[in-house]
Amino acid sequence: MDNVPVIDFGGQYSQLITKRIRELRVYSELIPYDIDIKKIKEKNPSGLILSGSPYSILSDREKAPSINKEIFSLGIPVLGICYGMQLISKIFGGEVASIEKNKYGKTKVKLDLKSSLFKDLKPVEICWMSYKDIVTKAPPGFNVIASTRNLPIAGIEKPEEKIYGVQFHPEVAHTPSGMDILKNFLFEICGCLPSWTTVSIIEQQIKKIKEEVKEGKVICGLSGGVDSSVAAVLVNKAVGDKLTCIFVDHGLLRKGEAEKVVETFRENFKINLIHRDASDRFLGKLVGITEPEKKRKIIGNEFIRIFEEEASKIKDANYLVQGTLYSDVIESGTKNAARIKSHHNVGGLPEDMKLKLIEPLRFLFKDEIRKIGIELGLPDEIVWRQPFPGPGLAIRIIGEVTKEKIKILQDADEIVVEEIKRAGLYKNIWQSFAILPDIKSVGVMDDKRTYLYPIVIRAVSSQDAMTADWVRLPYKVLERMSTRIVNEVEGVNRVVYDISSKPPSTIEWE
Repeated sequence: MDNVPVIDFGGQYSQLITKRIRELRVYSELIPYDIDIKKIKEKNPSGLILSGSPYSILSDREKAPSINKEIFSLGIPVLGICYGMQLISKIFGGEVASIEKNKYGKTKVKLDLKSSLFKDLKPVEICWMSYKDIVTKAPPGFNVIASTRNLPIAGIEKPEEKIYGVQFHPEVAHTPSGMDILKNFLFEICGCLPSWTTVSIIEQQIKKIKEEVKEGKVICGLSGGVDSSVAAVLVNKAVGDKLTCIFVDHGLLRKGEAEKVVETFRENFKINLIHRDASDRFLGKLVGITEPEKKRKIIGNEFIRIFEEEASKIKDANYLVQGTLYSDVIESGTKNAARIKSHHNVGGLPEDMKLKLIEPLRFLFKDEIRKIGIELGLPDEIVWRQPFPGPGLAIRIIGEVTKEKIKILQDADEIVVEEIKRAGLYKNIWQSFAILPDIKSVGVMDDKRTYLYPIVIRAVSSQDAMTADWVRLPYKVLERMSTRIVNEVEGVNRVVYDISSKPPSTIEWE
């Protein structure tokens, strides 16, 4: 299968470049800039892309990352983006200089349409710029193929050696023809075929899992979320009855969710499923606990204990399935990019663990996993399920968790989700849910004074959950939610809408 890796210099768009290439059905992954040349050869790439970087090639204070020049002798096309173009220029004898002020934003770029990189584009295109260094003199033997009013060299090429560079970012949405540029590089210059498809991914992973699992049994922690669900069904297709899924029900899921998980996997997919209803045990551990971090730790620790109890009953279990995503791996810290947030399933397992890990989704992004889930026949309720916290409703119930509060929040949350779906907004919103604060407010119902709980509605849009903006829900949708919650959920007399973005707020309240 054709593949075009992205050499990562720690740029903010490095991950996005790999996603864009995969969207064009060519496999791509991030590789460190100082990777051994032999490892690159082993991947048998059809081409390489050099990413942007927060570093400056000219900085004396920072050691600017570079690459082995031998990469350009592999006989494969290379495209440098932003820092990547500057690095190509420096390596091949061009000149790079710093500018007084960093340049950001959309810019009109004049393109040389004789270049294969710009085939079928317009002579002038809008492109997104983000730079602090510029190429002031192209390397000997290179042609200048792009320029702006203030930047004479915005693109270079050495077509006979298939080396290209652009100062702008074709991978971002702000460059309307960016995907066409990447298409030209992949298909016209690298000669790739669009063979990275959901069917090919499934076939590859099933083959790989079969080769790995010879003897023994496989266990999988199933939450009902899209990641663990896709991983479970994929592994089940490979090993069948050798797989046992363990579903630890802490009683803090959304209304009817536990029953749906059992029905989907035990009845529809015929997967060996252990359903451990430990809701009373979890609730007992949470009595009197109001501090958010304590709640998280209690739930996390108890979850692991119960999972271990059930796993120990399975004889000859040699493998553990995890629904680790590629974004989990990247966000937990790569060689060149800072850690964004730690993920429990990346580096969080004990070093002396005897079970061998199977991570069939480790090199896949969320959108790819959803497509695979659809191909595997998973229901929409699971494939398009919005992200849900591991501690469940415990961190959406402010203060102590009780059976009464769980029922109130489950009922209110169900209405929020139903109305979001009714409005056709569910798939376009990152998360939408209800929160139960630890306060009561005065109200009037049936001509009587009430003193009941309020419900907070939260709906946010996001790409990666690191930043998020509150969704401008239509007033009619909010009105239906409010009316239904106050009339249908016992114990509630007020509904409010959270219009805070992240930062300074967070998506969850605890």
